Amino acid sequence: MKGVSSGYAESGRTRQKQRTRDQLLEAARRLIEGGDTPRVEEAAEAAGISRTTAYRYFASQAELLAAAFPETAMRSLLPAPAPEGVPERVAAVASAFVDKVEQTEHQQRAMLRLSLGDVPHELPLRQGRAIGWFSEALEPLRAELGDAGLHRLAVALRSVCGIETRAWLSDVAGLDADAVRATQLWMVDALLTSPTRCPPLP
Repeated sequence: MKGVSSGYAESGRTRQKQRTRDQLLEAARRLIEGGDTPRVEEAAEAAGISRTTAYRYFASQAELLAAAFPETAMRSLLPAPAPEGVPERVAAVASAFVDKVEQTEHQQRAMLRLSLGDVPHELPLRQGRAIGWFSEALEPLRAELGDAGLHRLAVALRSVCGIETRAWLSDVAGLDADAVRATQLWMVDALLTSPTRCPPLP
């Protein structure tokens, strides 16, 4: 079933429509906190809203979950003022990112489950914001690594700090939350030890 999505919410009786949209998102987040990856109709049922109405706000499960995802539009995770040394800059970004993932783990896992399927590439996990955060932290190394090398290292750092690695360390390796965090930050340090040894990206 297709709907007019955000365009519908922005036309006429906007306050009432915003309340309806907020109710759907709140219901979706409750379901996510319970371990589900809700479809539009499931969020509608939980919110006490008809399926037809719900699809006017969110045309697909991907659109609903993207809207329910925590805000990820931050341009930087570096503190102000930013440290000068690369290890300190990267450690600050890695620590903040790992904490952000832990704090929003239910939503992150829901988006991870969805992103493994055939879904649009605009989902938050695929937008690459964290790669930008790490690229900024690595900026003092650009002359040494070059553009491609810096990007390669930023991708590697994001990979060890994200929900994908967290889920594996927790679910497969059986580590508790403290050990997961410590292992991720240890991997960050290990990558920084020999950044030029990273294999080239295709």
